[in-house]
Amino acid sequence: MLARISGTLRGIENERILVDIGPITVDAYVPACDLPALEDSIGKPIERHTLLLLEGSSVGSTLTPRLLAFASPHDRAFLELFTTVKNIGHRKAMRALDRPICKVAAAIANHNTATLTTLPGIGKRAAETIIAELDGKVDAFTVGDVVAAPGATSGSALTQDTVTMLMALGENRPTALTMVDRARAVMPDATTPEDLLAAVYALREPAS
Repeated sequence: MLARISGTLRGIENERILVDIGPITVDAYVPACDLPALEDSIGKPIERHTLLLLEGSSVGSTLTPRLLAFASPHDRAFLELFTTVKNIGHRKAMRALDRPICKVAAAIANHNTATLTTLPGIGKRAAETIIAELDGKVDAFTVGDVVAAPGATSGSALTQDTVTMLMALGENRPTALTMVDRARAVMPDATTPEDLLAAVYALREPAS
């Protein structure tokens, strides 16, 4: 799987970013909430976490590759969960996510139909379906805030990703948050979820 790309942001066209990677220019769809910050990063290096899809029609056997690009693995994981909802395809989901992932997840967790219906393409029935199908599944995504800059990992995004990893390993959200807060206190210079996760487990080891 094509999991990550790094290069120079050439431009933005029709909900897609164009990224120069050596002699190749790659285009990828991005969540609507990422577009404003990306507009300020044209001509600068960026890194995106990606999801490669093969889309086909009900007629014929031609498959078209589509690359989706996200600010973090956390955002990518939310999109994959969001598109498990009936009638929420990948393109529809990318357009609907016009605000930070954590705010959309919080609206789902709080059963806030009114907020969800303000998302592009999401009506009342779709909002109710989203809440019904994702109830109890989005807690890990309600943490923190949107990534501040397209080329960097913000502290909140680092917390989000590490909490998501801990919850995947069986920790509940409150415990995971506490563990990450302690780890960040002893490792303030951590730059990746893997570094922070190592610190979490180092703190859990009994002193010899």
